[in-house]
Amino acid sequence: MQRAIELSVQNVQQGGGPFGAVIARHGEVLAEGVNRVTANHDPTAHAEVQAIREAARRLGTFDLTGCDIYASCEPCPMCLGAIYWARLDHLYYAATQHDAAGAGFDDAFIYHELALDPKERSLSTQQLLHGEAQQAFADWRDKEDRTDY
Repeated sequence: MQRAIELSVQNVQQGGGPFGAVIARHGEVLAEGVNRVTANHDPTAHAEVQAIREAARRLGTFDLTGCDIYASCEPCPMCLGAIYWARLDHLYYAATQHDAAGAGFDDAFIYHELALDPKERSLSTQQLLHGEAQQAFADWRDKEDRTDY
């Protein structure tokens, strides 16, 4: 955890956001990440996502079972989703989402929006071509050499 916090402090000093993350397996650090949203012009370049991408690349798999993630702050909804998809065993965090909100990183509106019916969200949302989209799922179910995840 100390390393994740160090990364967050260093990243601020280098012009990035105040977030750091470390992924470890069996006590060995596999990957580190810092918030690179503004530096990379990438809204998905959060510290946790950066660390997940690096760990998956190093291990050659999308399944990070057996690994733990240490985040300098409680993950946002996007990062939490990525952590679940990566199948990390444990999440440890230092600062809370309320601490982040106090620094201008308020994710509360996203948590609120996710609980709403899509038609009630502030993001204009409309479903199109539902029937046509079923073909890809049918093909996937029938694919004998698929890699389930």
